Amino acid sequence: MEFACSHVVCNWMPDRTAGLYPTLPRSLSGGATRTAVSRPLSVCDHDYDNRIAVIPQPGVPLMPPPLPPRKDSSKKQPRPRSMPPPVPPRGLEARGEVPLKANVNVLSLTLGRLVDISKAPCLQSIHSPVYCGKCRAAMSSASTLQNQLKKTVWCCEFCGRENILSRTEAGLRASPRRPLPGRDVLYLSEDSDGDYVNLDDMLVVFCVDISGSMSVTYEISAGSSVRSPTYVSRLQSVQDALQRALSSLLQTSPHRRVALVTFNDEVTVYGDGTGVPLTLSDWSLMDFDHLKMQGEKYSTPHCIAESIYPLTQRVKELREHGATALGPAALVSIAMASRYTGSKVIICTDGQANIGLGELEQATQTSDYSPFFYSQLAKEASDSGVIVSVLTFEGTDCQLAEVGRLADFTGGRVNIVNINSVSTEIQSVLADNVLATSVTATLLSAEGIYFPYEDDSAHKLVREIGNVTEGAEVTFQFAVKPESIESFQRRDRVPFQLQLEFKTRELQKATRIVTDQRRVTTSSWVWAGSLNMEVLGVHCAQLCARLTMEGRVLEAQKQLRAQQDLLKDLSEERPSPKEESVYGNWISTMSVICEDLTGHNPEYEENNDLQASNSTVVKGLSDEAAKVVYQMKRARTAGKRQSDQPLGS
Repeated sequence: MEFACSHVVCNWMPDRTAGLYPTLPRSLSGGATRTAVSRPLSVCDHDYDNRIAVIPQPGVPLMPPPLPPRKDSSKKQPRPRSMPPPVPPRGLEARGEVPLKANVNVLSLTLGRLVDISKAPCLQSIHSPVYCGKCRAAMSSASTLQNQLKKTVWCCEFCGRENILSRTEAGLRASPRRPLPGRDVLYLSEDSDGDYVNLDDMLVVFCVDISGSMSVTYEISAGSSVRSPTYVSRLQSVQDALQRALSSLLQTSPHRRVALVTFNDEVTVYGDGTGVPLTLSDWSLMDFDHLKMQGEKYSTPHCIAESIYPLTQRVKELREHGATALGPAALVSIAMASRYTGSKVIICTDGQANIGLGELEQATQTSDYSPFFYSQLAKEASDSGVIVSVLTFEGTDCQLAEVGRLADFTGGRVNIVNINSVSTEIQSVLADNVLATSVTATLLSAEGIYFPYEDDSAHKLVREIGNVTEGAEVTFQFAVKPESIESFQRRDRVPFQLQLEFKTRELQKATRIVTDQRRVTTSSWVWAGSLNMEVLGVHCAQLCARLTMEGRVLEAQKQLRAQQDLLKDLSEERPSPKEESVYGNWISTMSVICEDLTGHNPEYEENNDLQASNSTVVKGLSDEAAKVVYQMKRARTAGKRQSDQPLGS
């Protein structure tokens, strides 16, 4: 777990502005030679705050405090054994102090590292975790046990419940032989949901659009007096990219299975290219259960080392014509891949689905717009441990905001390519391997903590993540409830615990529990050097992208403005051109997208407080904007990105 701030800021509240809190009058700030303190005076400052905390009434003279009695210099005073702590800086003399408009209580989880059990052998425990009977927090080395008469009691540091431990659980108390569980423990279950799954057994399904629009050509080399210019169609560029991908897989993973599915006004399943193709058309394109069954029972027995030549020949013979049955083809491809955990489906298309399930072209012209098909399909893929990536061509309108749900929910990639970059992008997609499936993250903190922009306002948050690939990162923000601020200021530390439940590639159940503690402070004493701008920038990108896709564009704009102000303040105190260029680019791009949505949406013009529905926002997103939003939802800190290229560029 990585925190954006070294302390928990207990008195941050949403919509907090400078006008909500009084400031020190000029007469108390040092006379005419010193400017007034512009920073808000917190009404919840610690006792050690040496600023004047009481604002005198107008007209009441300010009496100085009485002088202390003089000490007899003839008597020797005992020499102090230690120096007193330094006095906190006053007002504007507190260099590095940042006025907080954005919430800096942000937590980042590097899921790719946390679920990789091969890198955590020393953290594995043979014991089962001991949970609190009320909040389900796990006992750790941060817990305190008490011996009362003939029983051992664990008072939960998260909810305060007294848990009476059994003899077995009490045996986990701190001792030289059997200490309390550590702060980072990996528990592996002996049970599994299936047999061992080899990584080479996973399936790669190329789902390729061969509709009539794939015949559009582009000039790749200009002509001259002796030769004509050279043109390449979209389908030809995909064919070349697939042949390169097959050759690469043959070299790196010769035992991996590869299948081919094409779609136009019908869906054709070639599998590994060695058998008779299966063609689905007409009524079958509208039957969800039939398509799913056909995909699940279609066998791909041969690995790429055995099927490279027939599969390459099938790719060469592809010809473009007809409509675009994208939805049925995606369903069949995912059903095929679901037989092997960790499989991938790579969809290459250049147009809107206009026939069969998931039809989008007609829906954009009428009021019948339903996002449920692709959402349901994405959930089924995630539950089966399948990654779906969606690649579209630039200059087209594929309703990427809708089709991109498949990639967003399964941990895949969403990108817009051209004829020169298809091969490179497919190679990047092939490099993404599933490290864990069915991942669920549970985050706990002390009572009085809540998680803004989440469904649950309690001190416990549960989020289903699904598939996790290397480098995956998610962020959360938390805050202290207003009625709990005073009690939190009397605390020394606030506990946090992450419980990560997942299945490995071998389908073994695992639970990783990480516990941490953070000191408490107020917004008056947050220093620029204590903030991790990388974590804050990634959180802003992920949160604003998520709010935009949920139709909460006004809330996304509010987050962006607060983050822009904070980035500006930090750049003045602690300049970092690299951070400003990367995260400033994300924020600026999202600002343009949000302004475009609110500026062209009649619902926002009628009432600025009205949030448009999810479907309205999705329909308003262009393919280019949808690509940026989906990529920002996958944003990660600079040291964990696979490329230094800023998202959205």
